[in-house]
Amino acid sequence: MPTNHVRERLESDEPALGARAETFSPTMVEVYGRLGYDFVWLDFEHGGPSPYDGTAFDALVRAAESAGIELLVRLPSGDPPMIHKVLDSGVSTILIPQVESAEEVREAVEAAHFAYDGGPGARGFGGGRPTGWGEDSEGFTDRQDETVLVGAMLEHRDAIENVEEILSVPELGFAFIGANDLSISLGHPQQTDHPEVVEAIGTAEDACKEAGIPFGAPKHDTEAATEAIENGYRVLRVGDEVGAVRDSLGARLGALRDV
Repeated sequence: MPTNHVRERLESDEPALGARAETFSPTMVEVYGRLGYDFVWLDFEHGGPSPYDGTAFDALVRAAESAGIELLVRLPSGDPPMIHKVLDSGVSTILIPQVESAEEVREAVEAAHFAYDGGPGARGFGGGRPTGWGEDSEGFTDRQDETVLVGAMLEHRDAIENVEEILSVPELGFAFIGANDLSISLGHPQQTDHPEVVEAIGTAEDACKEAGIPFGAPKHDTEAATEAIENGYRVLRVGDEVGAVRDSLGARLGALRDV
């Protein structure tokens, strides 16, 4: 069974760097893997096919396996049946959006484990791809619990108010700070530099450091990503193919139009 390279890097206190496949293209998953990124961000909260459709992941998982890269799947919610379905497709790293309480996070993390917090977890044995189609069934549940990585989005004002309790949930793998949605929740849409939003982000950062939970955010330029790493961020989404095409080919077209 393959290991989760993102989990390994976080457990070694090393940054995990990823890029978003905004087009949900298996080809882009391969490209990012060949470039050497640690993960591909797939945002099923805001786009893509239904995560309940297990076949939607087949080509994406195969591409990731062939290129040696992890899929980081942001789900639409922490619904346990959805978590089971996505993990049974072969995905190992999932991110739960819009969390507001520790109870929500605990339910999601428990759903991702066969054994949890000293007792049974809420994940069922499904076989299929994660077991090598049955070839690697022996010891499968233990290996999966050592491989799966569950993150929680800190992007709601209630999550900031409850951040210490959220970060204390057993087996929470990382937190991801969503400044845009946090600004909306705080009543300052897209004003990520508003003092109240900046203060909330700082509260989340400090709480993660105190709890020893790796945390991350999108940082779409090298200088911002470097500064974030120096400030303790360990999960960085640093761009996507659409933005890269717009910036690179857009600038090239503009230059040629001026010829």
